[in-house]
Amino acid sequence: MTIRPLAGLTARSVGRDLLAGVTLLAIAVPLNIGYAQIAGLPPTAGLYALIVPTIIFVAVTSSRHVVASPDAAAAALVASSVGGLAVAGSDQYLVMAMAQAIISGIAFVVMAVFRLGFLANFLSAPILVGFVAGLALDILVSQIAKMLGVPIESGSEFLEKLGQLATGLPQTNVWALCISVGSLMILLVGRRWVRVAPWALVVIVVSTAVVAITGADQAGVDVLGEVTGGMPSVTWPILDWGTWIALVPSALALTLVTVAEGLLLSRSYGERHRYRTEPNRDLLAFGLTNIAAGASGSFAIGSSTSRSAAMEQAGARSQLPSIVTAAGTLLLLLFGTSALALIPSPAIGAVVAVAILPLLGIRELTRLWRVERGEFVVAAVCFAVTLLVGTIAGIAVAFVLALITVTRRAAAAPVDVLAAGEDGGAILETAGPGTLTAPGVLILRLSAPLFFANAASFVGAVKASVEAADAPVHHVVIDLESVTDADVTAAEALTGLRGWLTERGIRLAFSRPREHLLPRLGRLGIIAGELVFATNREAADSLSAAGPSEGPSATTPDASSPAGETSP
Repeated sequence: MTIRPLAGLTARSVGRDLLAGVTLLAIAVPLNIGYAQIAGLPPTAGLYALIVPTIIFVAVTSSRHVVASPDAAAAALVASSVGGLAVAGSDQYLVMAMAQAIISGIAFVVMAVFRLGFLANFLSAPILVGFVAGLALDILVSQIAKMLGVPIESGSEFLEKLGQLATGLPQTNVWALCISVGSLMILLVGRRWVRVAPWALVVIVVSTAVVAITGADQAGVDVLGEVTGGMPSVTWPILDWGTWIALVPSALALTLVTVAEGLLLSRSYGERHRYRTEPNRDLLAFGLTNIAAGASGSFAIGSSTSRSAAMEQAGARSQLPSIVTAAGTLLLLLFGTSALALIPSPAIGAVVAVAILPLLGIRELTRLWRVERGEFVVAAVCFAVTLLVGTIAGIAVAFVLALITVTRRAAAAPVDVLAAGEDGGAILETAGPGTLTAPGVLILRLSAPLFFANAASFVGAVKASVEAADAPVHHVVIDLESVTDADVTAAEALTGLRGWLTERGIRLAFSRPREHLLPRLGRLGIIAGELVFATNREAADSLSAAGPSEGPSATTPDASSPAGETSP
């Protein structure tokens, strides 16, 4: 694993990346303050995440575009999980959030050591869309309440929040509403004029000036208040073992969300800009970043889809913008915290609300409904469980649905009868129903690994093809070219098939096995002394000429020989 910090940075791109860093700083500061509030933590918990954890991520990651930072999903998970163990805003609550980040970081490191980066491919897009949309809608309700000046309990369930918002509408603060409407207009209209401008920063500056001039905070508008200045200090959460253990499930949930979203995001940018990414190195980066976050007064860190996209749009081609953000945040904490005290909560709510709108997945859900109703149902189930039951349940259901989806598709893998054709070429095309590949010979192809999920259906398809044949079958050949793996259940199913064929005077043979798989197929007993042919054409010509009761001189795999060798 070769680590090259700031890979992609050139003399020509330095200026552009520095400007992108200023844009990222302008976006990240108000968003991280907002996400810290969602998580029930002080503003400094969000700002500290932009310093030491960011620098560590830049130093280790293989991605040139992914921005590591607390995001909406992480904030909601922290609030829903830690909120059940301690009072939001208390010192114990902050310590638990720090411990949660450390546990998540350790889980990332373990996954990197055991090279489990492939798990990023396990959760399908519909599952992620549904899960993230559920989190986003829950957050949106909280932000709408903040924008209206209506008090609700951040640790409540979604339906409780919705009820509190509805009953609190008569208490709407007019000043908060005006600030929110103005903020939304700047954010939404401004982006149409100049897309790359730091409109979130403009909103924060303008709304803070309005509060300072009008004294809106005296009229009931909630403001950020005093923010502790200074550099983050290295610390370690002190908790009893029972509390550490209680935080493990939610920490693992945080890890899984970032594995699915962060690694896919990293791979996507790598493919788009034609550079190589390393999933296991990125797992290590997220691990060390989260450990650093927990040890420096912050909370769980994932990948920020919106900020990564903003960096790409700004023309960034390296992680230099993240370094600029870390330096700028440190200067803000050292010399500028007094400027943060009058930032109005309605403006922060507007910034966060606009940032998470794309996470509702309306476009993706509409497309799923239009092109694949089954996938839409999967996304809808994940959405409903995450929103109505909880984030941990949403993660569990997401993985169960992923397992069901994978197993269902593998179990329904096609089994095709192949046609010989008349030109004497390769036998790879599908034959019509009831036909033989060659006189007395039936060649069938399974387009999937042969394992417990599809073994029974495969054997059933072979039997059905034999019985449906419009002429006597003397030889059944199984094309193994697409079989990349097999297991004991498949071996047992093949043993039963072998007996069924023998009772009917039909001989079993195999063709086109992968050489590296031959020893394993022999040990399992999937190939047990049968003929093995290099090509389907060779099998068809040889067996059709041999007749029903005799076979040609054959090659059979020897389980004790090296991969790819056969014995005569």
